[in-house]
Amino acid sequence: MQIDKTTLADLSIFHQDEEQSILHVLDHTQTTYGRRWLQHILQHPQQSIKGILQVQQTIIAIGNHVDEWPRQITNGTLMVIDRFYESQVDMLPSNPGVVGAYNYKLLHAPDYALTKYSVGHAVDFLQGLQQLIILFADATASPLLQTLTERIRLHLQKTEVQEMLQVADSKALTATDAVRFGHFILYKYKQNISELMDLYGKLDAYYSLAIAVQKMGLVFPAFEEGNRPFISAEGLYHILLPAPVAYNLQLNHQTNFIFLTGANMAGKSTFIKAAGIAVYLAHIGMAVPAKNMQLTVFDGILSNINVVDNVIKGESYFFNEVQRIKKTILTVSDGNKWLVLIDELFKGTNVKDAMRCSTEVIQGLLEIKTALFLLSTHLYEISEDLKGYDNIAFRYFETFVKDGQLAFSYQLLDGVSNDRLGYLILQREGVVDLLQSLKKQQPE
Repeated sequence: MQIDKTTLADLSIFHQDEEQSILHVLDHTQTTYGRRWLQHILQHPQQSIKGILQVQQTIIAIGNHVDEWPRQITNGTLMVIDRFYESQVDMLPSNPGVVGAYNYKLLHAPDYALTKYSVGHAVDFLQGLQQLIILFADATASPLLQTLTERIRLHLQKTEVQEMLQVADSKALTATDAVRFGHFILYKYKQNISELMDLYGKLDAYYSLAIAVQKMGLVFPAFEEGNRPFISAEGLYHILLPAPVAYNLQLNHQTNFIFLTGANMAGKSTFIKAAGIAVYLAHIGMAVPAKNMQLTVFDGILSNINVVDNVIKGESYFFNEVQRIKKTILTVSDGNKWLVLIDELFKGTNVKDAMRCSTEVIQGLLEIKTALFLLSTHLYEISEDLKGYDNIAFRYFETFVKDGQLAFSYQLLDGVSNDRLGYLILQREGVVDLLQSLKKQQPE
């Protein structure tokens, strides 16, 4: 699946304020290695149903054993091992014996203390990996998990490692074992340790996703083969909201365009982003925020949501809107399966101009039958020029006034909204009263 940086930002997969990102809510990693791999997974959606299913199977298999995950592997454990390789300890003897180990301890006391401490953490790490091999020995439903654990098992076959796996207490190593194991780890096992940390990072990332599935009650979507894109979702909601409202969404080759209207704050942007996030999560092999969801594999997602101007280049907001929609048209007319998300076309020009530009663009996009479109607008008037197309669906979010106050149901309804409630919002927020009070304060 193709996705650019703009779309990743529009969907808040990553965000400058990390707590507002999808990464943040899915991050239950135990180590920095795991966090790096979680970022990698979120940046690289799968390209096929086979790849998606392998990730799903891995998350499910790990999810069945989250309570048995080895707790002795912590971020501190890996940091200690990393720093051991960065330290400049005096040369450790390979076969010290009791006397040699005692002499090293006596003559190189600081280096011995660091070595013993680091070896203890290495023992914890290796024993934790051994627990994972045993834990997932029967994970036949997940080829990806089998591959990862088999690579770990091969690295644990060395004689010295097998001895470390038998250590009863990593904090009570004898001087001989501390020096001997230290020599092995430092001079003969560096590459192996590096790969083992990387392998554990991958497992930690999938463990994080498994925890997120359970804590958030997410559901794995079902993918279907097909040359025509479709999305069918029930109870779809925005994963970042604390109290979200759920929607139903149907898009297919017969109705591949949703024309979405409604007042400010009614929920249009949230709905569009919720759909994009769910489709994207599905393509990384993750469960989604919905009761159930079926879809095809998409070739890409492209969004026009948060367009900005460029003062340095002297480019106006409207110019960049035009450039973004131009890129969208050129990209999604390639015959591949795209999901296109557009929130408020042409906000950077006057209403009359925006209506003309929007109508022209939408009518052109309606001719592209291999992509699915979600488009919101305040320009409900242009819907009349679009009702002759049989592949467009008109939806709106309801807004009403109750006891003089704006109220939002956040329910997605059939039809077109002609609500214009900007002035009411201005009143509700006290701006009108503030302006009137300022006017009274001015001298005659």
